[in-house]
Amino acid sequence: MMANQSLKPLKGSPNAVSTQTSIEELRMSPLPYAGSREQSVEAIKMAMNQLSRAELVKETDDGLHYVVTSKVMRFKDDVDFLFDDATQQIEFRSASRVGYSDLGVNRKRMENVSEQYRRLIR
Repeated sequence: MMANQSLKPLKGSPNAVSTQTSIEELRMSPLPYAGSREQSVEAIKMAMNQLSRAELVKETDDGLHYVVTSKVMRFKDDVDFLFDDATQQIEFRSASRVGYSDLGVNRKRMENVSEQYRRLIR
Protein backbone atom coordinates (compact mmCIF):
# COMPACT_ATOMS: atom_id res chain seq x y z
CA MET A 1 0.00 0.00 0.00
CA MET A 2 1.48 3.33 -0.95
CA ALA A 3 -1.02 5.94 0.12
CA ASN A 4 1.74 8.17 1.48
CA GLN A 5 4.31 7.49 -1.22
CA SER A 6 5.02 10.02 -3.87
CA LEU A 7 7.34 10.52 -6.78
CA LYS A 8 10.45 12.65 -6.51
CA PRO A 9 9.48 16.30 -7.16
CA LEU A 10 10.55 17.91 -10.43
CA LYS A 11 13.21 20.62 -10.47
CA GLY A 12 11.07 22.80 -12.72
CA SER A 13 13.28 22.66 -15.82
CA PRO A 14 11.46 21.64 -19.02
CA ASN A 15 13.27 18.29 -19.36
CA ALA A 16 10.80 16.27 -17.32
CA VAL A 17 7.13 15.33 -16.83
CA SER A 18 5.23 13.99 -13.84
CA THR A 19 1.69 13.13 -12.84
CA GLN A 20 2.38 14.60 -9.39
CA THR A 21 3.63 18.11 -10.19
CA SER A 22 1.81 21.38 -9.75
CA ILE A 23 3.78 22.85 -12.68
CA GLU A 24 1.07 22.86 -15.34
CA GLU A 25 3.30 22.55 -18.42
CA LEU A 26 5.15 19.57 -16.95
CA ARG A 27 2.07 17.69 -15.74
CA MET A 28 0.56 14.59 -17.30
CA SER A 29 -2.45 12.50 -16.28
CA PRO A 30 -2.01 9.28 -14.32
CA LEU A 31 -3.01 6.03 -16.00
CA PRO A 32 -5.95 3.91 -14.82
CA TYR A 33 -5.35 0.44 -13.42
CA ALA A 34 -5.85 -2.43 -15.85
CA GLY A 35 -7.83 -4.59 -13.45
CA SER A 36 -5.46 -5.64 -10.64
CA ARG A 37 -2.14 -4.11 -9.67
CA GLU A 38 -0.36 -7.19 -11.08
CA GLN A 39 -2.07 -6.76 -14.46
CA SER A 40 -1.21 -3.06 -14.44
CA VAL A 41 2.46 -3.75 -13.65
CA GLU A 42 2.65 -6.32 -16.47
CA ALA A 43 1.03 -3.92 -18.95
CA ILE A 44 3.47 -1.11 -18.01
CA LYS A 45 6.41 -3.51 -18.43
CA MET A 46 5.10 -4.54 -21.85
CA ALA A 47 4.69 -0.88 -22.86
CA MET A 48 8.20 0.00 -21.62
CA ASN A 49 9.64 -3.02 -23.46
CA GLN A 50 8.59 -1.33 -26.71
CA LEU A 51 11.21 1.35 -26.05
CA SER A 52 14.78 0.85 -27.19
CA ARG A 53 17.45 1.23 -24.54
CA ALA A 54 15.02 1.13 -21.58
CA GLU A 55 16.28 -0.97 -18.68
CA LEU A 56 14.28 -1.96 -15.61
CA VAL A 57 16.77 -1.33 -12.81
CA LYS A 58 14.57 -1.61 -9.73
CA GLU A 59 11.24 -3.20 -8.91
CA THR A 60 9.50 -2.78 -5.56
CA ASP A 61 6.06 -3.83 -4.33
CA ASP A 62 4.54 -0.59 -5.50
CA GLY A 63 6.88 0.78 -8.13
CA LEU A 64 9.17 0.35 -11.12
CA HIS A 65 12.31 2.33 -11.89
CA TYR A 66 13.71 2.39 -15.43
CA VAL A 67 16.76 4.05 -16.94
CA VAL A 68 16.44 5.02 -20.59
CA THR A 69 19.65 5.86 -22.44
CA SER A 70 19.54 8.15 -25.46
CA LYS A 71 20.95 6.72 -28.67
CA VAL A 72 23.55 9.26 -29.74
CA MET A 73 24.72 11.17 -26.68
CA ARG A 74 24.05 8.34 -24.19
CA PHE A 75 22.17 10.67 -21.84
CA LYS A 76 20.30 8.84 -19.11
CA ASP A 77 16.69 9.59 -18.19
CA ASP A 78 14.98 8.17 -15.10
CA VAL A 79 11.45 6.85 -15.50
CA ASP A 80 9.48 5.93 -12.38
CA PHE A 81 6.05 4.38 -11.97
CA LEU A 82 4.08 4.17 -8.72
CA PHE A 83 1.07 1.88 -8.42
CA ASP A 84 -1.58 3.35 -6.12
CA ASP A 85 -4.19 0.80 -5.05
CA ALA A 86 -6.23 3.46 -3.22
CA THR A 87 -6.89 5.49 -6.37
CA GLN A 88 -6.44 2.57 -8.80
CA GLN A 89 -4.01 4.76 -10.73
CA ILE A 90 -0.44 4.61 -11.97
CA GLU A 91 1.52 7.75 -11.20
CA PHE A 92 4.69 8.34 -13.22
CA ARG A 93 7.66 10.63 -13.63
CA SER A 94 10.17 10.84 -16.46
CA ALA A 95 13.15 13.17 -16.15
CA SER A 96 16.54 13.83 -17.73
CA ARG A 97 19.49 13.61 -15.36
CA VAL A 98 21.40 16.42 -17.06
CA GLY A 99 20.73 19.53 -19.09
CA TYR A 100 17.84 21.94 -19.11
CA SER A 101 15.63 21.36 -22.14
CA ASP A 102 15.10 17.93 -23.69
CA LEU A 103 13.10 19.20 -26.70
CA GLY A 104 10.04 17.37 -25.39
CA VAL A 105 11.67 13.92 -25.32
CA ASN A 106 10.35 12.91 -21.88
CA ARG A 107 6.80 14.04 -22.69
CA LYS A 108 6.83 12.26 -26.07
CA ARG A 109 8.16 9.11 -24.43
CA MET A 110 5.46 9.08 -21.77
CA GLU A 111 2.70 9.92 -24.27
CA ASN A 112 3.94 6.95 -26.30
CA VAL A 113 4.09 4.65 -23.24
CA SER A 114 0.63 5.82 -22.11
CA GLU A 115 -0.78 5.10 -25.57
CA GLN A 116 0.86 1.64 -25.71
CA TYR A 117 -0.44 0.89 -22.21
CA ARG A 118 -4.01 1.91 -23.08
CA ARG A 119 -3.84 -0.25 -26.23
CA LEU A 120 -2.68 -3.25 -24.19
CA ILE A 121 -5.46 -2.99 -21.61
CA ARG A 122 -8.32 -2.52 -24.05
